Amino acid sequence: MDIFLLCVLLPLVTVARAQYSDYYYGPYNYGDNDEWVNVYRQGFNFQCPHGQVIVAVRSVFSKKEGSDRLWNYACMPASQSLGEPTECWWEEINRAGTEWYQTCSNNGLVAGFQSQYFPSVLDREWQFYCCRYSRRCPYSCWLTTEYPGHYGEDMDMMMYTYDYYIRGATTTFSAVHR
Repeated sequence: MDIFLLCVLLPLVTVARAQYSDYYYGPYNYGDNDEWVNVYRQGFNFQCPHGQVIVAVRSVFSKKEGSDRLWNYACMPASQSLGEPTECWWEEINRAGTEWYQTCSNNGLVAGFQSQYFPSVLDREWQFYCCRYSRRCPYSCWLTTEYPGHYGEDMDMMMYTYDYYIRGATTTFSAVHR
């Protein structure tokens, strides 16, 4: 996966909408603007606290730093209508330098990410941490239209309404843009 892939990785997220409530949650707290879960060209592992899921993703790109990105995430408790988490697991690894599409299996919601940078392909591999809840999430999924128009653009994507969840992501790959 090159940076073009990363640019499309989380913005083209498969979103699930639980149908039990529909109210605005408000802005998400990423912490201090200088707090990122990674440094350029390094791996990271980010997991939400138990019972919480990823609801916002922020990323900045640097060609100078190996065409890599800094990442930050915000978590929020899942709706009580979903019940308690019954199990959590790591999905298969999405290898660097390839196109991929993945959603959490077994009706899971994304609760974390693990990523490793590979300088040989100027790209990252990704793995999703997914959690399933005691009550099935009634949803319809779609790819969001919140994505940068250019692989080097910064991104700030968030679920604006409570009961919308990230279920997965997709990427494209271009050896030209690395």
